[in-house]
Amino acid sequence: MASSLQGRLPINENVLLMQKGTLMRKVRSKSWKKLRYFRLQEDGMTVWHARQAGGRDKPSFSISDVETVRGGHESELLRSLAEEFPLEQGFTIVFHGRRSNLDLVANSVEEAQIWMQGLQLLVDFVTNMDQQERLDQPGWLSDWFQCGDKNQDGRMSFREVQRLLHMMNVDMEQEYAFQLFQAADMSQSDTLEGEEFIEFYKALTKRDEVQELFENFSADGQKLTLLEFVDFLQEEQKEGDHASDLALELIDRYEPSESGKLRHVLSLDGFLSYLSSKDGDIFNPSCLPVYQDMTQPLNHYYINSSHNTYLVGDQLCGQSSVEGYIRALKRGCRCVEVDIWDGPSGEPIVYHGHTLTSRILFKEVVAAVAQYAFQTSDYPVILSLEIHCSREQQEIIAQHLIEILGEQLLSSTLDGLLPTQLPSPEELRRKILVKGKKLRTLEEDLEEEEEEELESELEREQEAGLALEVQAEPETPELSPRSKDKKEKKSTPIMCPSLSALVVYMKTVSFHSFPHSREHYRFYELSSFSETKARRLIKEAGNEFVQHNAWQLSRVYPSGLRTDSSNYNPQELWNAGCQMVAMNVQTAGLEMDICDGLFRQNGGCGYVLKPDFLRDTQSSFHPERPISPFKARTLLVQVISGQQLPKVDKTKEGCIVDPLVRVEVFGIRPDTTRQETSYVENNGFNPYWGQTLCFRVLVPELALLRFVVKDYNWRSRNDFVGQYTLPWTCMQQGYRHIHLLSKDGTRLHPASIFVHLCIREGLDGDES
Repeated sequence: MASSLQGRLPINENVLLMQKGTLMRKVRSKSWKKLRYFRLQEDGMTVWHARQAGGRDKPSFSISDVETVRGGHESELLRSLAEEFPLEQGFTIVFHGRRSNLDLVANSVEEAQIWMQGLQLLVDFVTNMDQQERLDQPGWLSDWFQCGDKNQDGRMSFREVQRLLHMMNVDMEQEYAFQLFQAADMSQSDTLEGEEFIEFYKALTKRDEVQELFENFSADGQKLTLLEFVDFLQEEQKEGDHASDLALELIDRYEPSESGKLRHVLSLDGFLSYLSSKDGDIFNPSCLPVYQDMTQPLNHYYINSSHNTYLVGDQLCGQSSVEGYIRALKRGCRCVEVDIWDGPSGEPIVYHGHTLTSRILFKEVVAAVAQYAFQTSDYPVILSLEIHCSREQQEIIAQHLIEILGEQLLSSTLDGLLPTQLPSPEELRRKILVKGKKLRTLEEDLEEEEEEELESELEREQEAGLALEVQAEPETPELSPRSKDKKEKKSTPIMCPSLSALVVYMKTVSFHSFPHSREHYRFYELSSFSETKARRLIKEAGNEFVQHNAWQLSRVYPSGLRTDSSNYNPQELWNAGCQMVAMNVQTAGLEMDICDGLFRQNGGCGYVLKPDFLRDTQSSFHPERPISPFKARTLLVQVISGQQLPKVDKTKEGCIVDPLVRVEVFGIRPDTTRQETSYVENNGFNPYWGQTLCFRVLVPELALLRFVVKDYNWRSRNDFVGQYTLPWTCMQQGYRHIHLLSKDGTRLHPASIFVHLCIREGLDGDES
């Protein structure tokens, strides 16, 4: 890139000397005068500075940001320092837009002239390039036209235009595109010539609200200089100190014109391209990969969990399918449920017991889990086993788990020692854990392993002919015939030893009360709660539930009355720190939107670190009665416009949506609310709202935002058009596009809404 510009740069002695660098005095005030080393970069377009020659340098300004260069005698500040520095050695760099002037004092008149003349030469060069770019503005579009005009007759049919738009990554609904095509076809030839195509493209991408925003930051209305773009990123997008470096990256990434990239300026097309990209998305790109600490105990994470995973329909007559596991695992679920019953021919089967749901073989489920467990995420998968089998078929279950899962199956503690806390997702990478009932404690298992090793050693010694006088062994809890018989009598109907041994960190126990759990249970034991019981516990003992979930895992499952496989709102369970809130992932809707919204972050790995106040066993947090709102925030959402919203009923020709936007907040009870805009009549292509909604949130760490577009219908409920849900902590401020998803969570490309978001500390907010 630099070399192609260098071939066109006006290279002279001054420019070459500027590229070597010069030590000059930077002057901000009468008292602030510091030496800095300034150097023109090899690209001829940027000037960097450092504290000294050879020091760590950073960008100072771009030539495209410079309006003009003035002599020292024209600077009020330098004139006030005339007794200290000769005015002939000083000069002022004047920038476009709102940036303050830069006053510099060279060590000699000659050095000052080198920089003044060299900078002005480069500024004039860039200005001439600007003018040429305006004259040739359709140039790169003409190149695309030549690319799309397959038969080279200078005209493009609508089919050719559609193909070209796809090549240009411009996607739009066919009917809208055809309307614009007809409007641009001034010759009424059912084809577009070169100039007509350019007008068509301008109409296609015209966004008045984006152009107005662009012009607010652009001094000449034609481009954003590097500094103007930096101002926008800092003031509006809240990008902070790295805005300068980010601006260069974004220009290089989104500016369509090569000369614009070379000069570090952003055209309106490039600006729109940035705003429509992942960098201009509401979801912070830094939250897309795994970005959280994955070395904490499992109970410190929310875990993406599925209920009755084998079902792809309802709970009574629905189909059981291995596909249920494949879909759940591919969408990031890390805890899947398996209901296992005695099957024919000695093979255990999976289905919803005592219903008409179809049956599948357990070994096929295990094979699917083995294949798909780690395609989406490397972090551990939990098999939640509900065993309803005879002892004989339990043996088969254990055999299938061991043989099919192989090294993936975790069958003992990681180091063979008794742990003091649950291992982390990082430690359990690519491991499959069995959750279920267990005959004994983990301590007893490990003690027996030690006893078995000792017995083996004794046997080896005896076989070697060593006559050892074996004395009566001391009675230990696990070898006491009485306790062993008692435990077998109690536990044998539940689980056979070989299957019990595969349950390591996930032993299920019955819940009695929080004091009982603290007194009698261990960190690797966990309880399951129906949604009804969990809600009741949150109301009656919310803080105790939070503390309980800070040291032990909890699983919550849907009410048995949800025979239609409907879902409950997982948010109120997450508020109490419940880790495994199991969902009927086969059923789309609001509740799954919330679930998908939370787990969209952190690489979609299925584990999300809970806020610190939900990981503290001494936490004072109560989800129903949050204490002082010291982290409270006010969110202002300006809903600006929509783009290419799809028809709700595509079977009705000419039926156009009347869209409105509803913004919903889900969190603790006082924070859960919603507001909506008015509707725009008959406009799904580019509706404009320009309305601001205000939300006051006490506990933003637990909040999720859901943006829903509805089709207004005065006769009945408004029809769903699209939605997008994300955690508060992953939201980017500023002007952002929200790319909508369909009801089942798939992308509704190119449908989006354009918003401006501003977060303020405290609960005072006004909508101005």
